[in-house]
Amino acid sequence: MYSFETKLRVRYGETDQMGFAYYGVYAQYYEVGRVELLRSIGISYKNIEAMGYALPVVNLNINYKKPAFYDDTLTIETIIRAIPSVKIIFDYKTFNEDGDLLNTGEVILVFINKKTRKPCPAPDVIINKLKEKLT
Repeated sequence: MYSFETKLRVRYGETDQMGFAYYGVYAQYYEVGRVELLRSIGISYKNIEAMGYALPVVNLNINYKKPAFYDDTLTIETIIRAIPSVKIIFDYKTFNEDGDLLNTGEVILVFINKKTRKPCPAPDVIINKLKEKLT
């Protein structure tokens, strides 16, 4: 298992009339966590795209437990539990400043060859970087 923590602040425009962070914004928060986890192992989305891959989301699941509010600083814990194949699975935990668990989630992405638009195996560079972290 490899995990990485990213901190971000809930912006006013991300809240609803109740003052809660809008439920749909967590998909964007998870994306920030995912991008930063990959960056922490030396891979950027820009690199992935330059290698000829795209990573569309094929499944998103979030279990909400407590709300976040405007100006809260959140910690997004992003976790990879297994070496990717054609798909890569990210698990998430979101915490507030008090350490309360606000939600958990899972996002599944598939490696796509940008030219053929067909699923393909994960690039060796990602597999090798994650093997270093997961062993």
